[in-house]
Amino acid sequence: MGQSLAEANTAARELYAQADAVLGWGLSTFSFNGPDEELTKTSICQPALFVHGMALHGLLREQGKLDGVSAALGLSLGELTAYCAAGVFDFETGLKIVAERGRLMQEACDQTTGGMAAVIGESRKDVAKLCEEFGIETANFNAPGQIIISGEQSQVTAAVAAGQARGMKRVITLNVAGAYHSRLMQPAKDAFAAYLAEIPFSAPQLTVYTNTTGAAIANPAAIKAALVNQVVSSVRWEDCTRAAVNDGATELWELGPGKVLAGMAKRTDRSWVVRSYAEMSDLAA
Repeated sequence: MGQSLAEANTAARELYAQADAVLGWGLSTFSFNGPDEELTKTSICQPALFVHGMALHGLLREQGKLDGVSAALGLSLGELTAYCAAGVFDFETGLKIVAERGRLMQEACDQTTGGMAAVIGESRKDVAKLCEEFGIETANFNAPGQIIISGEQSQVTAAVAAGQARGMKRVITLNVAGAYHSRLMQPAKDAFAAYLAEIPFSAPQLTVYTNTTGAAIANPAAIKAALVNQVVSSVRWEDCTRAAVNDGATELWELGPGKVLAGMAKRTDRSWVVRSYAEMSDLAA
């Protein structure tokens, strides 16, 4: 991940070198070479995604392709990348915040037995009822009919079985390290709030949207509070993308691997113009 960027561009290569120096460990090595079991650890994956996103952002800016950008938004960890792109904090500050967030969430995962599942093709109301019945929570509203549920592993497993037995279209257990965006992340939220307390945030230079409500947010103190709450609250990604389009976005550009966000956007509204950038070949095209 990101290797083609670093090999082809001096600025991207320097950004990865800066990340290694700031973190004190070889993020570039894990990003470029894996192995998957290390790269997918929350404490490594979150900084890796952040640096990859900011490297892509820097290359697009260098190529003069970001002059018309008016808004930035990101899913979960990506919200921090969006704030960095909008000038709320600089790259080094953002990387430190992301690394601490990832570390704290990894600790919370290690201290609990959490799980997540995807519910496909059902309404928010019906999924909320299922969660209430089994004492778990809605973690992500990714797109219409694509909702993620989160909580204690045994309760998630029971909810999956019940959903399948009741004829829900698709209820699938996810292979994840813990119960993200649920109350099981409360220790991470509390520690993250303390960590962010003394870090200065600036007003964003672009319109940005918070996952906690799906609405635009501009006050630095409110952004900080939203980032803290986001650790345990539902990610309202569908709401964020709809708000951006309603506010005038004519294209949505995804900066990151896998075209996951592009797929969610197309599921939300097939008329939207969506582009994905992950490797140097995408930027050349």
